[in-house]
Amino acid sequence: MKKVAVLTSGGDAPGMNPAIRSVVRTAIYYNLEVVGVRHGYKGLIEKDFFPMDRGSVADIVQRGGTILLSARCDEFKTEEGRKKAYANMREEGIDAIVVIGGDGSLRGVQKINAESDIKAVGIPGTIDNDLSCTDYTIGVDTAMNTILDAINKIRDTATSHERTFVIECMGRDSGYLSLMTGLAGGAEYILVPEIDFTPQEVCDKITQGFKRGKLHSLILIAEGVKAPFADLEEYHGSPGMAMGDLIREKTGMETRVTILGHLQRGGSPTATDRIVASRMGAKAIDLLLEGKRDKMVNYKDNSIGYCKIEDAIKKTETINMDIYNLANILSM
Repeated sequence: MKKVAVLTSGGDAPGMNPAIRSVVRTAIYYNLEVVGVRHGYKGLIEKDFFPMDRGSVADIVQRGGTILLSARCDEFKTEEGRKKAYANMREEGIDAIVVIGGDGSLRGVQKINAESDIKAVGIPGTIDNDLSCTDYTIGVDTAMNTILDAINKIRDTATSHERTFVIECMGRDSGYLSLMTGLAGGAEYILVPEIDFTPQEVCDKITQGFKRGKLHSLILIAEGVKAPFADLEEYHGSPGMAMGDLIREKTGMETRVTILGHLQRGGSPTATDRIVASRMGAKAIDLLLEGKRDKMVNYKDNSIGYCKIEDAIKKTETINMDIYNLANILSM
């Protein structure tokens, strides 16, 4: 192996830049050439390559986002598009590639390994923390701290006006962010895709809380929650907006909705995200040097290791019911 490429794909996550930095500098330490790929898999098809050296990743460890830029690429999902990408990589002399991203990005790693002689490994980079075989994905700690900061600020105004606030967090298929920040932020109710609920039980808890003398009520809801709402189209797909309307309708209480949106993806990565990303980036190069392919770097029991890509994207992880139950107990 002489030349390795690195790209970021899908939704950006704080900590991607420290991971890129680690991949580049570890590869150079082992006398490998490094090629940066802009715009994710689209860059492979359009041959958007550029050489990277130590200076290419100077002063990026503290920056959010990704210096390689990111995009989703439907063309890479086609056989013709992938063949073009493989041809471009071979022409560039690329022997291996490190892909940083979520489940969709890792499926691309699978395709590269199955359809070409180019070795590919993945690094989990998604704020949703929704991959199997790893306790941690790059970006989740920063996102949680961003959400927690928002909760703290919203609580101030909620208390001042004795209001209920519904706070919608990211999490298309996973309620991890809502659950963990709901516990840390002292939310009265946490609504996630993995656990069924009825609007009435939420409203009853809110009403009981105010009767006991509470001055506010905070409801955290993951964007992936669909049931029990009959139709989200009128709310532009937002379960938070739908829940806010239901609370107003059933309780008559003044209720506000805050959709945190892409605020959760930005910001300077926390120390934890920088450290884990740096360790994962180095491990990715180690795996390639060992001749391994179709692997994802993982974080288990405070150690950096690896697992098969197919195991990482199985979506076997479920919500931690111990934490969910604890959050309910503490919110009483």
